[in-house]
Amino acid sequence: MRNNLPKLGKIHPEFFNQHIYRRLGKSDKSILVGPQNGVDFGVIDLGGQVLVLSTDPFFIAAELGMERAAWFAVHILASDVAVSGIAPRYLAVDLNLPPEMLQNELVRMWKAVHQECKKLKISVVTGHTARYAGCNYPMVGGATMLGLGKKDELVNPQARLGDAIIISKGPAIETTGLMSAYFPKFLQAKYGKSFVKRAQGIFYQMSTVKDAAIAASVGGVTAMHDATECGVWGGLFEIAQHSKVGMRIDLSKIILPEEVKLTCECFGFDPYRSISEGTLLATACPQKAKFIVKALNAAGIPASVVGEVTRQSCGMRILDGNKDYVLEHPRVDPFWGKFEEYLKKR
Repeated sequence: MRNNLPKLGKIHPEFFNQHIYRRLGKSDKSILVGPQNGVDFGVIDLGGQVLVLSTDPFFIAAELGMERAAWFAVHILASDVAVSGIAPRYLAVDLNLPPEMLQNELVRMWKAVHQECKKLKISVVTGHTARYAGCNYPMVGGATMLGLGKKDELVNPQARLGDAIIISKGPAIETTGLMSAYFPKFLQAKYGKSFVKRAQGIFYQMSTVKDAAIAASVGGVTAMHDATECGVWGGLFEIAQHSKVGMRIDLSKIILPEEVKLTCECFGFDPYRSISEGTLLATACPQKAKFIVKALNAAGIPASVVGEVTRQSCGMRILDGNKDYVLEHPRVDPFWGKFEEYLKKR
């Protein structure tokens, strides 16, 4: 019976569109961007300004240590607002804490949240904090990040025919950062201690806050998306679906760091289908694309133009050497199942 339970991770787009997207309460003309696949944020029109919002679990992976876990929790939320082109500014957080979380752990976690918010110029405006039975790590509540900016600064995601496709950092950034932090002994047994240290260094790349700010500052960006669940392939598919376009992507142009490649091989992941918080997917007018890549590279963020936006009738196509094949949505991210598997092994 248990084998018939739904898979862990995000709901598939088809189910979302059929059962959730059509039931969103009262319609309101002030909503410029509502919930939809391929868009990380919502937008409310305030006249000359816009309010950008994004909601996610408050993700505290205690095994990382409270400081690193809190850094990641803040950046997960901030990244989804940053890809709108508007900087994150306010945070509302609901902490439903596990009963076993100690007072000193809560103090350390919140101190780290406070420090990272100060660095990003984010103010906490409201929240709720309590311990409840049945609450467990890593989902210790939920939070909403908000940004306020001028309407003309908003990147209202809509990829256009002929746009260049840009990817920063490469695939499976989050997969590598988390698996190397949680399960280093498996990597060490295969590649040695020095490799583990390099792989764990990927951890602080798990944010698109800086990537998105740089891309937006150059201009010419038509859509930005943080490649979270279902990774690069899922994220590109979602942008295309939302924008009603096709894409042609050259696999050889996508940056694939050795740390990512070998970590994915060790744990049996397809890097392009695996969760990748920190990988910015963007479309931009071709004239601006090379300048966006140049600005990202100058800031120490590897990036490349990997393809172009085509007509929807052309579909999603991947060029892999001499092969040219149609890309299907991955449907289920392999990360959560593998993560649970290795938790048991550990």
